[in-house]
Amino acid sequence: MAGVSKVAPTPLLKDELDIVIPTIRNLDFLEMWRPFFEQYHLIIVQDGDPSKVIKVPEGFDYELYNRNDINRILGPKASCISFKDSACRCFGYMVSKKKYIFTIDDDCFVAKDPSGKDINALEQHIKNLLTPSTPFFFNTLYDPYREGADFVRGYPFSLREGIPTAVSHGLWLNIPDYDAPTQLVKPLERNTRFVDAVLTIPKGTLFPMCGMNLAFNRELIGPAMYFGLMGDGQPIGRYDDMWAGWCMKVICDHLGLGVKTGLPYIWHSKASNPFVNLKKEYKGIYWQEELIPFFQSATLPKDCTTVQSCYIELSKQVKAKLGKVDDYFLKLADAMVTWVEAWDELNPSGEKSVEQNGVVVAK
Repeated sequence: MAGVSKVAPTPLLKDELDIVIPTIRNLDFLEMWRPFFEQYHLIIVQDGDPSKVIKVPEGFDYELYNRNDINRILGPKASCISFKDSACRCFGYMVSKKKYIFTIDDDCFVAKDPSGKDINALEQHIKNLLTPSTPFFFNTLYDPYREGADFVRGYPFSLREGIPTAVSHGLWLNIPDYDAPTQLVKPLERNTRFVDAVLTIPKGTLFPMCGMNLAFNRELIGPAMYFGLMGDGQPIGRYDDMWAGWCMKVICDHLGLGVKTGLPYIWHSKASNPFVNLKKEYKGIYWQEELIPFFQSATLPKDCTTVQSCYIELSKQVKAKLGKVDDYFLKLADAMVTWVEAWDELNPSGEKSVEQNGVVVAK
């Protein structure tokens, strides 16, 4: 009918979710994501030279922070935010006021499913976060809350309610998220397999979290999503997201929160230089043989009922046990405390709080 305007449907969680993007370049890639991102608020964390002007396509609602802004807002506590490393993205988590965060890298494009349809990665992450996780007993049809699936025969009815999902970890087509040695021996390998599945990562199981296609419930787990000290002035890089993932998973297991991995896929467009990566990673590759057993054996006391208290306790264990591995971990443990202090300053929880699944959650 003439004169009738088309109204775009309201995206899921439009007013409850921020998209966080770390970058050093113009964000032309957003044009591809416009149908999915345009109605959301973006938080852009500019790394590198703060005098460089980052161009953002017209029509997007965003705020942009560079290193000068981080120093101004956090003061001396800005020392906990990495420089010249994508770990700086976690500053966006801290300044957000929304319940949910989706973070993506600027070399991640819209992927297509096997039918050739564009994948709305954000929509799938939201579905993952809004449905429960099942970390205590594995369901062989994977996520029982997806359409067309359910709990299989033999699954305990007492566990079918599930627990709140804190983190949704997405995957990548094209360039896999490999470490430098694997990149060097498989320079032409590309991931072409689309696996139509979402899984809850079982309790007690760690995983290598990748930050380039990731969503989480900021109210449930935000203070644990610290990407550590990486990049400029640090002896290690490219372990920022994995460090956050290991800390987060220990805390989620303790607090009764779930983590999902699988869908959605994005198209990872370019491989980083494996020789540069090796220089960043080589100490981490060596250290991780001690880091993984540390996190596998880490336990938190029962009186740690908030994410912050869990994270402070974990920082003490990092200092006591990993500090013997290298002095870097003494500095990292202190930065973990600084991060929590800065988080609480920008996100005072005194107004009111609610309890979800026995976990005290700031509102």
